[in-house]
Amino acid sequence: MPLVPLDALEPLFVCPRCGMRLLREREGFHCESSTCPYGSEGSFRLVDGAPVIIDFDRSIVRKMEVDDAAGSGCVPPLRARSSSFERLPGWLRRVWRPTNKVAARNVQQLIALLPSSSTVLVVGGGTIGNGVEALYVQPGLRIVAFDVYSSPNVQFLADAHQIPLAGSSIDAVVVQAVLEHVLDPERVVSEIERVLRPEGLVYAETPFLQQVHAGPYDFVRYTSSGHRFLFRSFEELASGPVAGPGTQLLWSVEHLAGGLFRSRTAGKVARGMCIWLRYLDGAVAERFAIDSASAFCFLGRRASRELTADEIVEYYRGAQAHRP
Repeated sequence: MPLVPLDALEPLFVCPRCGMRLLREREGFHCESSTCPYGSEGSFRLVDGAPVIIDFDRSIVRKMEVDDAAGSGCVPPLRARSSSFERLPGWLRRVWRPTNKVAARNVQQLIALLPSSSTVLVVGGGTIGNGVEALYVQPGLRIVAFDVYSSPNVQFLADAHQIPLAGSSIDAVVVQAVLEHVLDPERVVSEIERVLRPEGLVYAETPFLQQVHAGPYDFVRYTSSGHRFLFRSFEELASGPVAGPGTQLLWSVEHLAGGLFRSRTAGKVARGMCIWLRYLDGAVAERFAIDSASAFCFLGRRASRELTADEIVEYYRGAQAHRP
């Protein structure tokens, strides 16, 4: 896996509070500014070998949860938990959760647009996303990844509202199934734009019609037009539904059954019985899917101007006729 070594990342680290450079110490990092609250040693210490570069005063990530995990061997609430899904036979996993072909296609396009030795930042990279695996085996790519929990797939822990990397230091950003879990997606996209080099690329996937997942850490949803406006500072290269109305209906069946029987297991059984609904996505014309998709994607390049309000109204490509 082509993760950039931590020592090679050190020159890129900046303070999430003031933006000044971070200095390495034996047990972690601290801000070089003596007037910054994080200017003293021990400010950003290591957990499982990864620096925790989070401004806890401005984050929903709780310091106590990170502290409790450090050296205790305990599984903190923010760590990815092993799932019964991973214990299923391979063929059954592919039926239950098929490869995200939309992501795979867009990631291949992203790779094709990147020069050799490009640096790609994966926001929320604690788990390798469905369909983006090609990033991790592509010769020449340098992968930088962070999440709010420690994992072998990340070099540091951070909050996406304050990405602790220097401006214009990244060639491309991948943010898959993350923006629904942040309080202020506009700020996160602004941070993505800040760390990208001029004409840098972004690939995002975000839910539209999906039930709550991740409990208290699930906050927002986007229509196709809303998702495009979120990335209004980017030129669009590709976009559209990731999963359509059939997948959206499958989610609804699972949650309806779970609610009726007060049992998540009952929901999983209902989902298994109706798994065929997912395959109806391919029979729905995209203009209808845009109005009822489960999730949307966006691949774009940093642009010199933002979309205007009039342009975003005209952008709508769904099945409902637009009336001025």
